[in-house]
Amino acid sequence: MIRLRHLDHFGLHVRDLARAERFYTEVLGMTVQARFGDQVLLRVNDTVLALFEKPELPPPDPAIIQNPLGKGHHAFQVSAEDFEVARRRFREVGIPTHDPIDWGDHDCLYFLDPDGNLLELISYRS
Repeated sequence: MIRLRHLDHFGLHVRDLARAERFYTEVLGMTVQARFGDQVLLRVNDTVLALFEKPELPPPDPAIIQNPLGKGHHAFQVSAEDFEVARRRFREVGIPTHDPIDWGDHDCLYFLDPDGNLLELISYRS
C-alpha cells in the first residue's frame, strides 16, 4: 500500500490566465507563489493551486451551479464569518452561486470561477 502524506497541489484549466489569477487572488485571497509561462501557482496556507492556461477550453456551462451536488469540485474551508463575507462579496461581483446548503454540522456554498470550475466554501460549526 502507498501511504500518501497529503495533497501537494491541485490544478485547474483556465481560458485566460491573467483573469483567473485576479479572481483567485482578489476574490479568494490566494497569493502568487510562482509563474511559469502558461501556468501560475497560487497558495493559501498549505494549499497550492496550479492554474494552467488552455485558451481552447469550451465556454463554461453556467447551468452546473443549479445542481452542483455530486459533481466534481474543490472545497475551501472558511470560518462562519468569512462564509457570510463570501456570500456578500459573490453577490456584489456577480459570481454564480447555489443557495447555501445546511448539512447539519456544516454549511456549504457552491460557486463558479470565471472559467466554470465548480468550487465550494465550507464552514464547520464548532
